[in-house]
Amino acid sequence: MCLDHLFDRNVAWAQAKTRDDPGYFIRMAGIQNPKLLWIGCSDSRVTANDVLGLDPGEVFVQRNIANMVHTSDMNLLAVLEYAIDVLHIEHVIVCGHYGCGGIQRALGDERTALVDHWLQPITMLYRKHRKLFDAIPDPAARIDRMCELNVEMQVRRIAAIPTVEKAWLRGQPLHLHGWLYGVTDGLLRDLGPHLSSIKERDELPSIDDRARQPVEPVSGMRQHAMAAFNAP
Repeated sequence: MCLDHLFDRNVAWAQAKTRDDPGYFIRMAGIQNPKLLWIGCSDSRVTANDVLGLDPGEVFVQRNIANMVHTSDMNLLAVLEYAIDVLHIEHVIVCGHYGCGGIQRALGDERTALVDHWLQPITMLYRKHRKLFDAIPDPAARIDRMCELNVEMQVRRIAAIPTVEKAWLRGQPLHLHGWLYGVTDGLLRDLGPHLSSIKERDELPSIDDRARQPVEPVSGMRQHAMAAFNAP
């Protein structure tokens, strides 16, 4: 199948960028200096720069099915090490999204070799707390609740990786965040946890406790509304 139309779109995009901002590509050709590492889902609807409203060069990105953190994933470990030790990023964002197909798959009964091996930590957590999840009558709400819990679990996993520990031990500013994206409204939700030290990590409640005590994620619009309401 011919993909010439994509080259045509690329030409139109490059020309539009240059017309609106003649120095755009000159700046992009410079050394990247992002302060954010985004670990997100491979879902084609959730792209970091678009969601954050940032230009290329401002976010270092690693994506995979269901925004998983596997300590055996050499790609993720290499990206994390490069981001922290070379780029000196200051924030790591684990961002899931509601309605995630990977989470839906993990909660189902169909099994194949590779995808379900990748999703197994989510599946095992779901099975461990199946009574809690099955008590949620709406299947979509059940999946969304697991999307939230999955983000919390992956932030904890990032915090346990030696590269992160070493950065904290040497006093390098490094902050971990758990976010969720709503594909139906385009808004990010702040879920947490937010971690900036080994002490904060070690004081976290277990992921099993978090399964029993859900936290309501807060969107930026709601944060502004609450701030305005509480203002003197």
